[in-house]
Amino acid sequence: MTSQLFAICFNTALPAGLARFWSGVLGWELAAGPDDDIAILPPDGAGYRIRFLPSQEPKTGQNRAHFDLTSTSPEDQRRTVARALQLGGSHIDVGQLPEEGHVVLADPDGNEFCVIEAGNNFLAGTGAIGALACDGTQEVGYFWSEALRWPLVWDQDQETAIQSPTGGTKITWGGPPVAPKSGTNRLHLELALPVDADFEAETDRLLSLGATHAAGEGARGRAFMLDPDGNEFTVARSVLGR
Repeated sequence: MTSQLFAICFNTALPAGLARFWSGVLGWELAAGPDDDIAILPPDGAGYRIRFLPSQEPKTGQNRAHFDLTSTSPEDQRRTVARALQLGGSHIDVGQLPEEGHVVLADPDGNEFCVIEAGNNFLAGTGAIGALACDGTQEVGYFWSEALRWPLVWDQDQETAIQSPTGGTKITWGGPPVAPKSGTNRLHLELALPVDADFEAETDRLLSLGATHAAGEGARGRAFMLDPDGNEFTVARSVLGR
């Protein structure tokens, strides 16, 4: 049985503070994760969670992935920006042009994110987190489409995007040029399997699609893996259905 997206994980020196920030920005509920780490869940409890995992590794350069938050109106965009600033976020300059409608911010741990202007057709109907926008190749977009069995909803000029068949947040890859990877990614995906699924068969399937094993294989009931672009991800045993 195919693994499912269980969580988007932040490695951070501020797990509790970052959880409070994102809970406040998104209106998601604080909850315990599978290993008693800090996590937040969407109000309806459906879909993935966001986990905040303790890490002392310093941030070096821009993250390879960031959230694009949606807006329903110009006023809603201003409210989201104001709420993020009040909770400890800050404005940052990543080279955006003055005429661009989105607002670029960083959370209290320096992780970049964008608040997208209202009327963005590509993110219509996706929810509060319109996209996890990633720096990556066309190959990695194809890999994740097969890994999650999410269809491609964009594949043009080496840019790709996938979305669950049930809708929600898109995952996008911007194509070349892809900046060299430096250190461990601060954001990574965690996949999970139902209790009765064959863990070894699923990790073998991911390997056949182009993943590789990473250090820490098998620790805490998880496989530590890398996608074709070298991005870390984990596959957890028997998390779904708990």
